[in-house]
Amino acid sequence: MNTLVLLLICVAILLCGYIFYGRWLCKQWGVGEGNEETPAHTMEDGVDYVPAKAPVLMGHHFSSIAGAGPITGPINAAIFGWLPATLWILVGGIFFGGVHDFGALFASIRHKGQSIGEIISANMSKRAKRLFIIFAYLTLILVVAAFASIVASTFGATVVDGVVDKAASASNATVAMVSLLFIVVAVAFGFLVYRRNTPMGISTILGVAAIIICMVVGMNFHPIYLSTNTWMIVVGIYIAVASITPVWILLQPRDYLSSFLLYAMLAVAVVGVVGAHPTIDNNLFPAFTGFAVDNGNGVQYLFPILFTTVACGAISGFHSLVSSGTTSKQLDKEKDAKPIAFGGMLLECVLAILTICAIAYARQTGHTKGATDIFAGGIAAMVAAIPGLAGLENILYTLLVLTYSAFCLTSLDTATRLARFMFQEFWLEPGQTVADVKDGWKKVVVNPYFATIITVVLGIALGMNGYAKIWGLFGAANQLLAGLGLLAVATWLGNIGKNNKMFLLPMAFMMVVTISSLAITVKNQVGIIMKGTADWGPYAQTILAVLLIVLAIILVIEGIQTLFGKNKKAA
Repeated sequence: MNTLVLLLICVAILLCGYIFYGRWLCKQWGVGEGNEETPAHTMEDGVDYVPAKAPVLMGHHFSSIAGAGPITGPINAAIFGWLPATLWILVGGIFFGGVHDFGALFASIRHKGQSIGEIISANMSKRAKRLFIIFAYLTLILVVAAFASIVASTFGATVVDGVVDKAASASNATVAMVSLLFIVVAVAFGFLVYRRNTPMGISTILGVAAIIICMVVGMNFHPIYLSTNTWMIVVGIYIAVASITPVWILLQPRDYLSSFLLYAMLAVAVVGVVGAHPTIDNNLFPAFTGFAVDNGNGVQYLFPILFTTVACGAISGFHSLVSSGTTSKQLDKEKDAKPIAFGGMLLECVLAILTICAIAYARQTGHTKGATDIFAGGIAAMVAAIPGLAGLENILYTLLVLTYSAFCLTSLDTATRLARFMFQEFWLEPGQTVADVKDGWKKVVVNPYFATIITVVLGIALGMNGYAKIWGLFGAANQLLAGLGLLAVATWLGNIGKNNKMFLLPMAFMMVVTISSLAITVKNQVGIIMKGTADWGPYAQTILAVLLIVLAIILVIEGIQTLFGKNKKAA
């Protein structure tokens, strides 16, 4: 298969899905039929609820949901061949992930911009809401821990015998310097757009130019060499500030400007595929390797592993938290929901397909040292194969690695803010908002500063003390979030008399995938424990996996009872 042919076929399918299936979903749900104002206007507070121009919000949403997921997912799933991953990206993106993200955003704006937890509370039960929020919050703490650790490790200096090795640390120092400069540029951009009312076009040109300057400066001047642990503390302070500052100061502008790095990365990848259009070597990257593959770490089964690894490139529960957590509070017009949520998901599918192409060429050129090397090396080598562009390979490789790393920080500050929202909503009664709590102990626990401090302390502490021992659960936990997100929106649509059938099959499938994956985890971890050499990791994974299975079963039972009328609430 030629990579250019593969890319063109996949883009055509995704475009048809956006136009035709997306239009049908809008009609079925009644998106944009009325002239109702969104929560960004009706509940505007200048901090979390702030209307954003569609391109700016698209930048925030796309940067937050993309991150490293659509790159690492297909790379991990490549053991089964390029065809299963490609088919799941297409089918999953259109009929699972697109519906999931779009539905979560639409349901949230019809529920005062609140999270999936509040949608569950309003349409199922208060108990179901609290169970979901506890699970979602703990998952987000794990995300904060992992991404903070990743960011700190990409910033941290190499220390040999107590002395910083500046030569070995130059690359990390560059990433750190560019990231710090980028934050300054984002704040300046926010003031230009929202306080000086500078036209968006002019601000964007200035912002993109500033990004380029930041990268040039960072690659030539990077004097900050701190240890990884020190960076963990610095990152903790940053995400605490980012969680409570008004979105127009940092979150919106940072993610909007970050999206241009992602768009540039997509553009470079497309140029590489179009210009070099290499054919996939079936010996190095077969179309299909089998339903069970031994990759040296034991036998891996296509079901359910394919569907938990290719997460962000097809469907990811984290997306519903973004859609219903930050994006819904900034949506200017209801009609913007389709391009931002459904379109954003399908654009992420394009990135996942480009990753498939990168894997194919990376294996031909020897770039196989981890996800970063596979993606950046494959794309850079393709561009370099175009006549006249051979000299760009090293530069493009460095810039792609830098861009790839930058998105971990983007996802990190969004995850922290989402966790803060979850913590606050846990204490609220059905239909209640934070502003409705006037006194008592609840006023303390729903305070954004209190919720942020708790979240950051837990996340950074876990990140510095072995989050990796339970990270293996994240894939299944993330897809359980997706299944529950689909369930929540389906119950709401059913309660208001709208067509929800497009949610039922994806929801059932993701629940089966999740429970199967968790059951395998329990089996494997018990096996490790029985050998008598296990530390606390296998015990924690076993206990948490069993609890997640119980949680899934309880919420599915309540959801089914609601869907079929036993617990149906009045619309």
